[in-house]
Parts: sequence; C-alpha cells; structure tokens
Amino acid sequence: MQQKKFSTQFAGKELIIETGKFAANANASCTVRMGDTLVLATAVMSNYVRPGMNWFPLMVDYEEKLYAAGRIKGSRFIKREGRPTDEAVLVSRFIDRALRPLFDQRIKNDVQVIVTVLAFDEENDPDILGLIGASCALHMSDIPWNGPIGAVRVAKLADEWLINPNYEARKTTDFDLDIAGTTEKVVMIEARANETDEATLAEAFERGRAELKPVIDLIEEIRAEIGKPKADLFSAKNTEEQAILDRKAEVEEMSKAFMVPAIKELFLGTARPTRAERDAGKEELKNQLVTYLTEQGVEGNDLNYGKDLIYDFLQMEISKYIFESDTRIDGRGIEEIRPLVIETDLIPRVHGSGHFMRGETQALTICTLGAPGDKQTLDGMEVVGEKRYMHHYNFPPFSVGEAKPLRGPGRREIGHGALAEKALEPVLPALEDFLYTIRVVSETMNSNGSSSMASTCGSTLALIHAGVPLKAPVAGIAIGLASTENEWKVITDIQDLEDGPGGMDFKVAGTRAGVTAIQMDTKTEGITHDIVVEALRQAKNGREYILNQMQPVIDNTDKSLSPYAPRIIKININPDKIRDVIGPGGKMINEIIEKTGVQTIDIEQDGLVMITSKDGESGEKARAWVYDLTREVEAGELFEGEVVRLMDFGAFVEILPGKDGMVHVSELAPWRVEKVGDIVKVGDKVKVKVMEIDSMGRINLSMKQAEGNVYTEEMKAKAGTGSQGGDMRSKRPAGDERRSRDTRKPKN
Repeated sequence: MQQKKFSTQFAGKELIIETGKFAANANASCTVRMGDTLVLATAVMSNYVRPGMNWFPLMVDYEEKLYAAGRIKGSRFIKREGRPTDEAVLVSRFIDRALRPLFDQRIKNDVQVIVTVLAFDEENDPDILGLIGASCALHMSDIPWNGPIGAVRVAKLADEWLINPNYEARKTTDFDLDIAGTTEKVVMIEARANETDEATLAEAFERGRAELKPVIDLIEEIRAEIGKPKADLFSAKNTEEQAILDRKAEVEEMSKAFMVPAIKELFLGTARPTRAERDAGKEELKNQLVTYLTEQGVEGNDLNYGKDLIYDFLQMEISKYIFESDTRIDGRGIEEIRPLVIETDLIPRVHGSGHFMRGETQALTICTLGAPGDKQTLDGMEVVGEKRYMHHYNFPPFSVGEAKPLRGPGRREIGHGALAEKALEPVLPALEDFLYTIRVVSETMNSNGSSSMASTCGSTLALIHAGVPLKAPVAGIAIGLASTENEWKVITDIQDLEDGPGGMDFKVAGTRAGVTAIQMDTKTEGITHDIVVEALRQAKNGREYILNQMQPVIDNTDKSLSPYAPRIIKININPDKIRDVIGPGGKMINEIIEKTGVQTIDIEQDGLVMITSKDGESGEKARAWVYDLTREVEAGELFEGEVVRLMDFGAFVEILPGKDGMVHVSELAPWRVEKVGDIVKVGDKVKVKVMEIDSMGRINLSMKQAEGNVYTEEMKAKAGTGSQGGDMRSKRPAGDERRSRDTRKPKN
C-alpha cells in the first residue's frame, strides 16, 4: 500500500490529507489533519445485498476517542468508550446529512462511513475535518457517489468575518454557521446564532461557499492520482440480469402511465387536508395500481417493485401541481401556515407546560426547574464541563400511528432535541439572574411535518409558564422545496408528502429580532444561493406570524413560579470563606442541610452560594447560617451567644457558628468577680457586646456592657463586694493561652 501525502491552504491553515497508511481493507481510507487535530475516515461497501432490502442502507458513525484529547474517562468504574455522547451523535448526523443526498438511492448494498478522531488539539474542530475526510474517502473509492463536497465553518465577531474559528473565538461570535457542499450548491446547513438577521446569514453562505474551492480541488486531485473506477451496480452482468432490468423498466413505464392520471384524480382533483385522508388516498392508489399491474400480468418481485414507485411518482406529481397552481395538496397557498393551537398551563403539579399544535403536528412540552447542582456533567472528547439547560425530545411510535418497541432515544430524538435547545439558548437568562437548572421535555403527540419546530414553540410556552424570564419568545418553522431539474418553488410549513425527492427540510428558529438556529438537509444534489435567500425570507415571515399568534397566550400566562418548584436563595460570600461553609470533609455543609431541611447548597468558585429548598423558611435559616459563618464581626455589635468553655480568666462565648470570643472575668458583671463559674456556666445563653478584635483576630467580648443579662442577688452575694470599680485584673495576664474556635488566619 503506497503512502501519499496531499496538502492545500484552507482558511489560512495547512490542510493535509494522507492515504495508503491505515485501513487497507476498506474500499478507501484517508487521514485529514489540521494543526494537531487528526481524523481517520473510512468508506466500505458490502459486495452483496441483504434479502428484502428495499431502501438505501447508509450508516455514518463519528467516533470520539478520549485518548485523542489525552484524557481518561471520569467514571470510576467504566473507562472504555461506550455509548456515544450526544455531541458524537450530532456530528454523525451532521456528516450523514451532507453525504446522503449525493448517493443514488437505488443502491441497496450496505455502505458505511466511519470517522475516528485520533488526535484533538482543542483548537481545530474535528467535525469539519471528519466531513472532508468522508468526502475524500468516498470520492477516491469505487463506491458510487456524486461528490466531492467540502465543509467549512463561518462566523462573525463584530465586523470581522472568521473562517473555521477556534473554540475560544466561537464563544463570543455573533453566530456559528456550518455548511457543506460545492462552490455552487449547498447540501447541508447547521447554524447557531444570537438573533442574527437574515441578510448577514445569506452573506455568510456566500463567503463559506467561496472557501470550499481549495478543499474540493484537493479531493479531485487525490482521486485523479489514486482514485478507483466506480463500481457499476445497475448494469446487467449477464442476460438473466438484463432480463430483470428490462422487466423493471417495463413495469416502471406501466406504473407511470397508470399513476399519473390516477394521482390527479385521487389527490389533485380535490384537497385532502388531513394525513389520514392522504394515507387513505395512497392506500387506494396502491390497490388500484396492484389491480392494474396484475391485469397486465405483473407478479412477484416485479409487482413489489411497482408498489415501491408510488411515493416517488406521487411526490413528483405534487411538485408539478404546486408549480402549475401555487396550491398545496391540502389546499393551502405556498406560504400559508396550517391552523395553530397554542396553550399553557395544561398539566397539574409540573413547573411549567405548553402545548403547540400546527395542523396535525402536536407537541406537549414540560419544563422542570431544579437546583444548580442538577446541572448535567459533560465528559466527552471535545466538551467537558456542565450545562444548566437541557432540551429533550421524544418521538413515541403512536405519534405516527405505529406500534414499535420503545428502545430509548435514537439519533433523531437527540438531534431534534439539540436543535430546539440551540434555538432557545440565546434567550435564556444568565445564571446570576435565574439560578435554576432547567430541563425541558417535548413529547411529540402527533407528527406530520417538523415536530422539532413545534417542540421549539412549545418549549417557549413551557419556559414562560414556569417563570423563566426569557429575553424574547422563540418560534420555529420548516421550509420546504418543490423542484424539478429546471424550476423550483420554496414552500412554508411542509408536511408528509412534501418532503420527498426534490425537496428539502430547511428549519429556521428565532425571535422577532433574528435567527437563533438553522438546520437544513435536502433530497436534492444541493440548493443554490437564491433558494437559501428565499427560504430565509419565508421563514422570517412564518416565524413572525407564529410569534404574533403566540403573544396573546404569553401575555395571559401566569409567569410566577409554581408552588411545586423549589425555591433558591443566593448569597455572595468571600471566596476565602468557602472552606468555612464546607467544613472538614463537608461536615459543616452537611450539618446545615440536615438541621435546616434544605435540599442542596451549591457553591461556585467566585463565592456565589445557592441554597435550594422546598419552602422559603428553611432556605432563610440556611442563608442566615451561611451568612453567620462567613461574615466579619465588628466592634460594637451585640450578640446572644452560648457559653462554651470556662477558664480561670474568663468565659468563651460562641457568637456565630464555629466562631467564639472571650469575656474576660472583669467584663462578666458590673462588680468584681472572684470565680467565673459564679456568673456563668457552660451552656448558658448570654448577651454580649463586641469590644474589639485584636491584631491576631481574637474577639474580646463584654457581658456587663450588653443590655439584657440577668444578674441575681445570689451572684452578688458570692462576689462578696459591691460595685467593681477599678479592677487590677482587667487587663489580660501575661502569657494568656486562650484558644478560639475561630479558624480564620490572623489579620495583618
């Protein structure tokens, strides 16, 4: 296996692709490097078709390796990489959505693309390199694929455009746009934005496409030098196979001749406004086609082949109908949004709930508020840390009228949840303004076109009902495409039959001020700049329409915290005092939690203490305790304290938790005292006044100068004299070895 090295300049950095070193048994493989980030991309196609396969079985996997970042998994018990992180799943989908449209969907052989991260320098993002590597491996292999494509990240900070910005720069950019495609067309879009206007995003697309040329030219150079001839999967190898292909072509012509007029009669002659009606129409079309083909002598696999053509023919005829009439199959105009149902406060006891229904797409969203310590810990290759806002999306089989086993969230659920999460993140309050950890769950109750955008709208409603002070409400809409080779029309609010061959799913979420998230995939070989601009325009109009419909409901929603939500009290302390609140081995903080009944006490490194409780009373007790542990005592303050220790020269009184001072014998009573025990005993509650804090931080107290102490005649009698007057022992004796439980460092 001969090793080859190719390179080019990509956005001001060297992009290096090497072949012939690893994974020789794959149909093709390569490594892609930028800086010290290195990924391996492999492409493999099986040499047989699984029995009964009637769709294109493409698998795309992105594998994070912790060794790539020089890390060992944080779990004490499992150190091996296992289930992929959500981030890895999202990158797998990112690559899949870019590659899939460029395959001939007639392929029935298994095709698998695996991108493995071998090294990660924490500066150059491996997802862009992974997609470039996948494109290169497929293009140089014998696997039929209509590439190549490149990938790039575009961002903007103030007036400066950034191409493939590093992680640090992306924290402060106005938006973060990922695109894949050629210099002419885009096949995949992913964007995170901070209410960015459509004109700026359209310009970002143009700048990004211009940056793809050196990558695509490099991949073409590699294929020209070492690429394999593409496998012919569709030509007959012998007379028997030719006969099968001829028969399929004949069945296709018969099916087309029958279905075109049948589709016009069943679907286009009258509006079918519901999915059930359209499904019934498809079933009737199938039955009519089967009857017709059977009468023509078609049977067995040929008959199944004819039935498999129904959806593609139906979608093509629907697209033609839209071109001719500017009308959708359900009777809507091309920019018309289906009827909306918008509600809040549906579910008892939960902290917040919202219901959003658009046509037959229905999402019920529930918001739960938790303690700051409920944040999710992230332990991936790229992302390490915590996050306080989570959006989870569920897609149960009943939402599409199916019966399937429940197997936990799949890639679709993780992807849709992340999209809605990304859409709402820019409008969430900062931690210091809203201390809660926030979890939102969208349950898809019915699905017929962009349930992810319905869940985004439902999440806005649930968050507002939960009392989360959003900067602005967010809505989302899915924009589709009806297209042939020569013409296209962008359509708003797509549903079932409108998301087929020649279509796209261009999801845009945002506020009235601008876009917060985009996700686009297409079933074409790419969309042009004109289509992108028109999709953004229609998405803006659709978003504003939905927000206008949501506003009256939002205005009439009770935005106060639910009585079932926890209460959080914050207090800011000197960071040097954190150890006093925690105590040795957590003893003090656990004692506060146990004795006050609060749920949790969370402490940030900057000294922010957040106390979570079920009621305000227990929270206030804990707050006062923390305050007393960390406050500075000042001369002249009055306290009620407990006598904790007696010495010959005075008594020690605890005035704050873990902090005591000494009442010298001369300050115990307004007369001369012979024995400390004649005035106080351990456990007594006494009033004291702070006289001074000496240079070593020791607190000197007085009882006789604090009002409220009770002195008895018996105490006086034991003293043996009257008013103390001058006291020769009023000064602390030399060599005073008193101790204090105050663990603070001495003051300078």
